[in-house]
Amino acid sequence: MSEIVLEARGIVKRYGHVTAVAGADFDLRAGEVLAVIGDNGAGKSSLIKVLSGDVVPDAGEVLLDGRAVHFRSPHDAQLAGIETVYQDLAMAPALDIATNLFLGREIRRKGPLGSVLRMLDVKEMRRQARQQMDDLGITTLQSITQPVDSLSGGQRQTVAVARAAAFGRRVVIMDEPTAALGVRESKGVLDLIRRIRDTGIPVVLISHDMPAVFEVADRIHIHRLGRRAAVVRPGDHEMNEVVGIMTGALPAPAPAGGTS
Repeated sequence: MSEIVLEARGIVKRYGHVTAVAGADFDLRAGEVLAVIGDNGAGKSSLIKVLSGDVVPDAGEVLLDGRAVHFRSPHDAQLAGIETVYQDLAMAPALDIATNLFLGREIRRKGPLGSVLRMLDVKEMRRQARQQMDDLGITTLQSITQPVDSLSGGQRQTVAVARAAAFGRRVVIMDEPTAALGVRESKGVLDLIRRIRDTGIPVVLISHDMPAVFEVADRIHIHRLGRRAAVVRPGDHEMNEVVGIMTGALPAPAPAGGTS
């Protein structure tokens, strides 16, 4: 059984009188794609925001590589090696691909030009950006110097995922990466998720796209009523069974070795 990279125990998050996360548990293992699914209002988004540093929990603990961590912001999570690809992609459309890849983490030129004049090393950023695309097998982009607003939705998603993979040393979290994409572009993103997993970086995939979940996930975390209802493997359950557990139409299976 693979080691647990990211874990949460008894997470609680309240918004006024509403409890969004009610004692939730979570575990992500090395070298896997873990899909997180749940009905609207199930609390999965709040749980993921806790794991990515976007929300501070009211109770419970988060562990990274077995050690407790206390994220106060997404920047804290990034420093720990956790990168998140949000639905809005957080990009600057007028800037080129390489600049977006290093947005907020720009490489400055050596010597006084960088330290005093704060000049960027554009050549090095473009070189590293091209290398990152090559390492991930991304061939759908014509040039690293293309402005992002000239790209299709799938290509923009690819750039956002590549950025996360470049800096996510421990974990990459993806929030609905295939939403609003066509079949061909969705397949490209799923292939990219597999390639990231194959480099050894585990991926958390939050998605309502059940065919995509069953295609790419190694395990499925089913979130219901603010907590983890079950963890199942796609090969052990039909899609309608998983949807039934998610909605409460079917009881959650008893935990079995290697699934929880």
